[in-house]
Amino acid sequence: MDSAEYERKIASRFAAFDQDGNGFIDREDFSGAAARLLAEFSTTPRCDKGQALYSGAEAFWQGMAGIADVDGDQRVSRQEFVTGAVKRLRDNPQRFAEIARPFLRAVIAVADNDGQGVTTGAVERVLTVLGVAPGLAAEASRALDSDGDGRIREDEILAAFAAYYVTPEHP
Repeated sequence: MDSAEYERKIASRFAAFDQDGNGFIDREDFSGAAARLLAEFSTTPRCDKGQALYSGAEAFWQGMAGIADVDGDQRVSRQEFVTGAVKRLRDNPQRFAEIARPFLRAVIAVADNDGQGVTTGAVERVLTVLGVAPGLAAEASRALDSDGDGRIREDEILAAFAAYYVTPEHP
């Protein structure tokens, strides 16, 4: 994939983070996503899982801002997002996974209703809450279940998340 095509791919991922559609990614996009996830899974913000999710959302925001908020205005424009991904993440998707890990780990804890791992149905619900079209969310959750046991492991989620957002190979 050439550089221009990669930049177009990354730019298309911007909307997934710009949860409120205001043209920027900011702290509120992350805290708003956390609030919607807690509501979806009937989890209170003040419980340990709720606090972990908000902390993970803040850590994810801080990591993204550290990579992409070039002008320091506490928001990331589409161009800053693309430039940050191209310069700092294209050849190191694991860096993105590490930035996302606290948030994703907390999401998994909220979505895992029985302590046995997150189900494909729960992943589908998470993706839908985060703005993925329901049909695509169902397809993605099934694809993540590589061994077909109905459960998705954290390492599978992290790898898929990083691949989707920052590697050239994923559509």
